[in-house]
Amino acid sequence: MENVLTVPAELLHKQLTTVFTTWGMNPDDANTAATIMVETDLSGVDSHGVGMLPFYQIAVREGRLHPRATPTIAHDRGPAALIDAHHCIGHVAANLANNTAIAKAKEHGIGVTAVTNSTHYGAAGWYARKAAENGLIGISLTNSPPLLVPVRGKDPALGTNPIAFAAPTNDKARPVLLDMATTTVAYGKVSIARRAGKPIPPGWALNPEGLPETDSAVAAAARRLAPLGGTREQGAHKGYGLALMVEILCSTLTGARIGKNETGHFFLALDPSAFRDAEGFSADLDDLLGRLRANTPLDPAQPVLIPGDPEHDMTIRRQREGIPLVPTLVEEVRGVCAESGAAFLLTQ
Repeated sequence: MENVLTVPAELLHKQLTTVFTTWGMNPDDANTAATIMVETDLSGVDSHGVGMLPFYQIAVREGRLHPRATPTIAHDRGPAALIDAHHCIGHVAANLANNTAIAKAKEHGIGVTAVTNSTHYGAAGWYARKAAENGLIGISLTNSPPLLVPVRGKDPALGTNPIAFAAPTNDKARPVLLDMATTTVAYGKVSIARRAGKPIPPGWALNPEGLPETDSAVAAAARRLAPLGGTREQGAHKGYGLALMVEILCSTLTGARIGKNETGHFFLALDPSAFRDAEGFSADLDDLLGRLRANTPLDPAQPVLIPGDPEHDMTIRRQREGIPLVPTLVEEVRGVCAESGAAFLLTQ
């Protein structure tokens, strides 16, 4: 694509920490949030990396995100804990909760944590992957402001409410990693299409009448996404039901109320050795993945993949070639820097 700016991961990290510290975040928190966002971009999940920065700037401007806030542990009961984010940037609170769940799983065999009073935490898969890197099965969930229109409805009522699951393999750099929205696509995908001036497929978004919308600019403004499946006939009721499950675990369970600009997260970590010997688990998982990879491909040039393969391969590629940023996003980052007073570093 012409005019795409390709940025080394280190420079993008520096740009983000420059903005965050200008907001007033302490250096450790700025580094945590920037690291999660850059690693997300490296993996090819462009909808949840630096592309979210303009939305975070709006949240700071409107007082919904408190850059100087520090998350605290509100309740700690054996293998379970609740973290109060105090409206800090979600990555910092989520990282604390995820690390706490990991530590509890190593002690108890299971660790379950939740976060209340938070904000957007980036890509759900980043946290599940960290559990897998520690030899654990990880689950990461978050709710978000309403975007999903329920089956038979016209108005947004639930968030994209993603589900992420990861399991460790003998190849530690390549865990099983599922990261999916419970809408057909994440809202960030609509934003990517808008920035590129491209239409979106039917089944991604809806207009105010509940009908499919394919104009990405109109869809981005309308903020109405279809449940995973797109239509009732294609299984949208399943996406809707999964979104409701995530809402209960992230909002009802934690007390985070979207109507009051509060976001909630949920993390679960399991130690396979609490159920069976770790070597047996790894051997059986390797056998399962091997059978899937050996499945006869429809196209010999495109073998069967395991969830997480595309992100792993893209990370290797972008570590070598850099992270591509379309001109519209570069200008949006420039605008964030101008508003916040941070230096703009993304130049050719």
